[in-house]
Amino acid sequence: MVSTEQTRSVSSDPLRIALFSPYSLTLPGGVQNQVMGLARSLRRSGHEVRVLGPCDGAPPDTFVTPLGESLPTAANGSIAPIAPDPAAALRTIRALRDEEFDILHLHEPLSPGPTLTALLMRTAPIVATFHAAGDSASYRYLNRFVRSIADGIDERVAVSRDAEELAARYLGGTYRIMPNAVELDRFFISLDERERTRSILFCGRHEPRKGLEVLLRAHDRLADDTVLYIASEGPETTRLRHEWPEGPTRRWLGRISDRNKIDLLHTVSVFCSPATGGESFGIVLLEAMAAGAVVVASDIDGYRNVATHDVDSRLVTPDDVESLADVMRSVLDDIDGAKRLRENGSRRAQQFSMDALASAYVDVYRSAIDDWDARNSPSRTSSTSARFARSVVSRIGRISPRKLSR
Repeated sequence: MVSTEQTRSVSSDPLRIALFSPYSLTLPGGVQNQVMGLARSLRRSGHEVRVLGPCDGAPPDTFVTPLGESLPTAANGSIAPIAPDPAAALRTIRALRDEEFDILHLHEPLSPGPTLTALLMRTAPIVATFHAAGDSASYRYLNRFVRSIADGIDERVAVSRDAEELAARYLGGTYRIMPNAVELDRFFISLDERERTRSILFCGRHEPRKGLEVLLRAHDRLADDTVLYIASEGPETTRLRHEWPEGPTRRWLGRISDRNKIDLLHTVSVFCSPATGGESFGIVLLEAMAAGAVVVASDIDGYRNVATHDVDSRLVTPDDVESLADVMRSVLDDIDGAKRLRENGSRRAQQFSMDALASAYVDVYRSAIDDWDARNSPSRTSSTSARFARSVVSRIGRISPRKLSR
């Protein structure tokens, strides 16, 4: 990043962008997928982008900077693979010192770990994107503390009105609504290009909030030739696999790669997401629509952000086994109705292009940089605090994370 004592020229120049994920980038997750997809789109448009976050194993791409391994932590009715340890914090500070980014883009900025560390250090303008919806224990019990930290955010973004409501309830402030997006070039397929099997795909963490048990019970009520593919894993995997073992019409796939997920979405008839709540945005539904699968999902707030019942999807009451079975049976048997849903779903997905989202974020980045430069110009006293922050980062960054890991 160019020093605040120098004149910037970034109105059209490529930016050095840091995209921070609080969650392990080697594990499947909606936030991680958005971070990686956004990075790819920004890089294609000519910007220098690094993705920084925990990694449990080899980084998923060459532009990823691993900041340590994750520690599974209960959060929002799920398990979040975060890295709140001191060694990860030091790696984050070292990266901030070495890279000199123009902009820091923090996803879930108040999650313990790299995003919170970057927010505290504040070595460059900060854009923060809030994904969570529903409620948050950390926001609720640490309200005064997190509100003071959040004051360091230059531009606040929420992926939906539900996410905005949660963040604003505890942190205040104003937010841009910028919905999540789909890498259309990776998911899109001509609707007539592949013959689809009579099959259903579930891809989500095996925990009560995702509704897998409801789907398994509904699948028992379908015709014997309907195959259910179950991807991913979670705390309920062992029990559910014992009660619903592998068989000709039930396939337990474990964790699968993005490429395998896309291939399955191009093959199955139905993508089913029977979540019971806590979803801020239905990006998984849009991915399925782009890939040409019919979406059957729970009728919850987060999913209604992107899906419309009987137009581009079929939405059912959460936790209702009989209704879910009836809807899936109808979709599988009604060829013309399924074709209509696929066509409308494909058109709906086209409205959420990752390249368009990346372009919109660049405008937000440049606005944040301009405001930061105005506040930290040599004539402003705040430039002293900016220089102090850089000094702190430089000194702490010399500490070896290995010493803290012993």
